[in-house]
Amino acid sequence: MDETERSNWSNPVMWLLIGLPVVSMIFGIGLVVIANRDSDDAIVDTVQRTGQMQTADLTPDAVAGQRALSAVVRIGKGTVDVIPVKGDFNRRASLKLSLLHPAHSADDKVMTLMPSETGWHAQHDVDLGSEWNVRLEAIDGHWRIAGRLPKGQRAALLQPALGGGG
Repeated sequence: MDETERSNWSNPVMWLLIGLPVVSMIFGIGLVVIANRDSDDAIVDTVQRTGQMQTADLTPDAVAGQRALSAVVRIGKGTVDVIPVKGDFNRRASLKLSLLHPAHSADDKVMTLMPSETGWHAQHDVDLGSEWNVRLEAIDGHWRIAGRLPKGQRAALLQPALGGGG
């Protein structure tokens, strides 16, 4: 072999012709694996499918809006308190509080709050190193209010997702 002839493998264009498709396939397969690894849906509402449309029941949000409900959830060391701000709450009834992790549904926490002197109370540890979507609702699901608890924050305002009826 003389010096003017070169092997096809020493040609950079040949490496591009083979290398780029191979690298693209490897990254494509990697993306599919990552996408299928955690198929949890971030939406925790029960939805119904009609054709290609998904519908969720917004009646509890509308009821909370009509009753002008709002509250503050406060996270302490090992405690969770809910203090009513305004609206027509049944102060003798227990409530359901859901702390929903925005990315990992396995970390979601649901607790029952018992009536207390200032509102409702539960003994529960909450990781303040994560952000939480907070949902407070009646045990029977008749109404619900929601808010967001940012990372490191100890309190959040909970309000209806829909406005009042008038």
